[in-house]
Amino acid sequence: MNIELYNEKDLITMKLLYYFITIKNYNPIIVQGVKNEIWLENLQEDIKIIRIVNNYIHNNEQMEFDIFKTKRLVSKIRIKTFSLTMKVLNIFTDLGDNVDFKKINQDSKNYKFINANNESDIVENKVITKNFTDLKNNFEFNEKGFHLFLKITNDINAKNKEEALRNEEVFKPKKVFVTYILIGILVLIYLLGFIFGQANIIELFALYGPYIRKYNEYYRIVTAGFLHGNLFHLLCNCYALFIIGKQVESFYGKRKFLIIYFLSLIMGSLFSIALSENASVGASGAIFGLMGSLLYFGYYYRVYIGSTWKNNILPVILINLALGFIIPGIDYLGHIGGLIGGILASMAVGLKYKEPTRDKINGTIIYLILFVFLIYLGIFMK
Repeated sequence: MNIELYNEKDLITMKLLYYFITIKNYNPIIVQGVKNEIWLENLQEDIKIIRIVNNYIHNNEQMEFDIFKTKRLVSKIRIKTFSLTMKVLNIFTDLGDNVDFKKINQDSKNYKFINANNESDIVENKVITKNFTDLKNNFEFNEKGFHLFLKITNDINAKNKEEALRNEEVFKPKKVFVTYILIGILVLIYLLGFIFGQANIIELFALYGPYIRKYNEYYRIVTAGFLHGNLFHLLCNCYALFIIGKQVESFYGKRKFLIIYFLSLIMGSLFSIALSENASVGASGAIFGLMGSLLYFGYYYRVYIGSTWKNNILPVILINLALGFIIPGIDYLGHIGGLIGGILASMAVGLKYKEPTRDKINGTIIYLILFVFLIYLGIFMK
């Protein structure tokens, strides 16, 4: 007795998953409140969300509710990803004859719809041929029937296993020592103040725009980040560096960690001298840059760490920024500049296994443009 192990709709779904996961690097995401739907995400593609719907939708009222529900869920994803717009491709495998699909398909430029009665509806669709030019070739297999299901399943599992191993490598705790070296340098420089005088060291190396412009003492842009006004100031920054630095060094690696640290420090100093005439010292700008790098990391790995980055990292940044405005004597401009510098530096150096060339180029260009603008504003315009 022969048993049918698959039907055409199942086969279409499997082929779509094979293509989008193994070829286009879309990641499955968990969306609360949906059943018989598969949501895939890749923020590097023009169409960022692929939604494969296996629910039977039998009339226009059901379809309209489905679109309403989808837009509401996509709005939540947009908020989580800081996306102003988000293109979504909805692929329906089981639409009833009572659905007026031509009317639905003209709904919005950000929401595209495919009625996939058969494979030709997909491979010949204008949205597919424009955005996924290689899909047709990847829909052709030598295997048939059960062997085709087995191949697709094995390939998807192999891709997921590879992704899991990469994530395990990224997230597993690593030995860090650059963070400890930086903390040691901060402490050592503070102790040197007892030998040479804290006031003398601060006068010689603190960030102070008028001295930088008048005497060309550009080294102050960096050296100020290693000075502290008092013991409490030092301990606060060392503790923050100990907590945050270890995470950034583990996630990004030692070389990228140092690049992010110093580019954040520099950007924080440039913001300060460009927009303020006050003298300042402290590693806070660099530390805010490390917070920015964690924010960037959490943005790309939010599928794996859930809402941790939004519920934990983002509130810490906002609270510390707010304290800079509330408490007198804090260089909040340096904090803002460091945070921006950290995000841009993280874009420029990239994340392991998630290093889109476009982001790295954009991060480098934006950082350099901002760097030159602040130099001009803070040194040549005053």
